[in-house]
Amino acid sequence: MAMEALGRLVDISTGFTPVDLATAGATGKRVSLRNAGGVLILVSLAAAASGTESVTLTLQEHTAASAGTSQNLAVIDHYYRKAEATLDGDEQWTRVTQAAAATVTVAGATYATQEVLIAIEVQNTSLSDGFDYISLNASDPGTVARIGECHYILRDLMAQRAPAKLAAPLS
Repeated sequence: MAMEALGRLVDISTGFTPVDLATAGATGKRVSLRNAGGVLILVSLAAAASGTESVTLTLQEHTAASAGTSQNLAVIDHYYRKAEATLDGDEQWTRVTQAAAATVTVAGATYATQEVLIAIEVQNTSLSDGFDYISLNASDPGTVARIGECHYILRDLMAQRAPAKLAAPLS
């Protein structure tokens, strides 16, 4: 029997579960990159019924699983986006380049009423000395409901194990 990808190649953790970002945005949970070569952060945004409010995603690094020192991690020089009125599998990724920053802005004037997927890659070597954790936050886009969620897909695991024996992604 072939070994599954979960536990061998990847582990998955929640950044934030589906939430209406218009209530107060979302503070992403922290995940450790100590045992992974990097992380693919996947953000999904539902279409808003109307409006032109933008959503800003902010990448941070942390020295501890909770508390500790936190700061923005300005390493995002590109990311990938899929957007369409209804994401139905026929769309392709668009590479979006920018000057290295800690933020990605999903422009409301263009994408507020579209479903959007954003994929951001972060290497564990991109973290500052003494920082082992990352998180991604999403801003409050305004008054119109906009559901969003975030998942961390840890890759290049340092120790490969059966899924039930993986270390918790926060450790």
